[in-house]
Amino acid sequence: PEDSVIDVSGVKVGGQEKIVVIGGPCSVEGEEMICDIAQQVKDAGGVMLRGGAYKPRTSPYAFQGMGIEGILAMVKAREKTGLPIVTEIMSEKHLDLFADVDIIQLGARNMQNFMLLKELGRSKKPILLKRGLSATMEEFLMAAEYIFAGGNTNVILCERGIRTFEKLIRNNLDISAVPLVKMFSHLPIIIDPSHAAGRRDMVQPLSRAAIAAGADGLIIEAHNDPAHALCDGAQSLDLNQFDTVMKDIKRRAEFEGRVMMP
Repeated sequence: PEDSVIDVSGVKVGGQEKIVVIGGPCSVEGEEMICDIAQQVKDAGGVMLRGGAYKPRTSPYAFQGMGIEGILAMVKAREKTGLPIVTEIMSEKHLDLFADVDIIQLGARNMQNFMLLKELGRSKKPILLKRGLSATMEEFLMAAEYIFAGGNTNVILCERGIRTFEKLIRNNLDISAVPLVKMFSHLPIIIDPSHAAGRRDMVQPLSRAAIAAGADGLIIEAHNDPAHALCDGAQSLDLNQFDTVMKDIKRRAEFEGRVMMP
């Protein structure tokens, strides 16, 4: 009957009182780059660092990430800033490589990768489970149930938009997912406004909507040079824009009677 609160290396997600913000680039492009972004994300009020080491891309010729070198770069960023790190897993064969990751992200394309879900169920690490591109709410919650069934109850849900007929944006953010999750589950849910629209000028209004709907947090893409990003630059905020959005989020949270961590 009570909302679950998931502890991610000291950062508590859930419980409706506090809003957490995870910031960082779509993909890790180098150690110096990710360390610089991590410090600026922290300075702006972010409490976790995101960054893809392994990247699922629509085209096999697109940048696929730095792999284990990307994870090591994120570990270095954590050493310098203290921010827990979030990165996406692609295969159950890679699980050992994620030993130093604070929270493992399971991306939208793998939401129904049942072998991977089962392996993550055997892990004790927190899992950030993203909703599939065309997944119903029942399918989304059943994917989380696969992880629970394996014995891992440290699950955070992430709504990142679903595919519709609309062409002006990448995906449609299903803001109704937030109250639905609150009705039918005890798990925390965060919103990814960057992947939802696929364009940076919609991140701020979608973030406002997420807070108003009762989301437990946000995961926002931020890059020190979005124009030259190797992945999803069009939806990434530059670090000044990220700081502006963070200030707006804080005001919105206070208006809703909530606070933003830390």
